[in-house]
Amino acid sequence: MKAEETIKKDRPIVADIEKDLRYIAGIIKQKGRELLSNYTITPPQFVALQWLFEDGDMTIGELSNKMYLACSTTTDLVDRMEKNKLVMRVKDPNDRRVVRIHLLEEGERIIEEVIIKRQGYLEAVLINFSDDEIRVLQSNLTKLHLEMRKE
Repeated sequence: MKAEETIKKDRPIVADIEKDLRYIAGIIKQKGRELLSNYTITPPQFVALQWLFEDGDMTIGELSNKMYLACSTTTDLVDRMEKNKLVMRVKDPNDRRVVRIHLLEEGERIIEEVIIKRQGYLEAVLINFSDDEIRVLQSNLTKLHLEMRKE
């Protein structure tokens, strides 16, 4: 069977998967906002801190691209995070004209705490899944993520 035929045949399944992923993303977003209510950061600040935590120091432009925000919006975001001692601007040692955003200890602490709480929430949701179901889910989500990153 050709790929086009398979896709057409499975469109209702693809529609269900898209819908489930959209609902799951919404629930995760809402739960994340609930967890952040105990901290002094906003959801966009959390996203920025998470990128810095995972990818290390980056310029405003690089962070803007990752967050799909205008540079001016990201600059305002970084200004507020710098004021709250979550990040600091540092000159690039290889090119003093370049300024990078560096995650500070407090920003790292908040990210680690929130991620642990998010993982705890997911662990509680997965309580009725077998170990095999969890492994298959993880494998399939990783594969889906890798396929999406190719584009």
